[in-house]
Amino acid sequence: MNPTRATALVAMLAIALGSQLVVASAASADAVRRPARHFDLVNATFDSVIALAIAPADHDAFQDIALGQPLQGGLTSMTFDVPPGGCLRDLRVTFHGGRTQFFARIDVCRSSGLRLTPHHGGLKPSGA
Repeated sequence: MNPTRATALVAMLAIALGSQLVVASAASADAVRRPARHFDLVNATFDSVIALAIAPADHDAFQDIALGQPLQGGLTSMTFDVPPGGCLRDLRVTFHGGRTQFFARIDVCRSSGLRLTPHHGGLKPSGA
């Protein structure tokens, strides 16, 4: 093989490997840079929220959100970190006494929270 071809081959190999490293490091840096998405839940109902769970929209893979203590009714709020994933999420809220309310396809990227109210199903997105 002539020296010019060998040099060109080594250069192409170095460029190919270098571009793979850049893509891999950019992907991992992007994953590291994404901060947790925060979401506010305001309880303006008359009942305490005793459990909260979130899942990707249209899936049953709900993850419980730790409340620490019940979110009292009246006008109390909490902020929680949305688990990694897409923007559309389903929320399941359980109230004292066992009543459960389901909120489908909430866009957690476009709104910053959800206000639970005692009227008309209780869905009022905030921050849209």
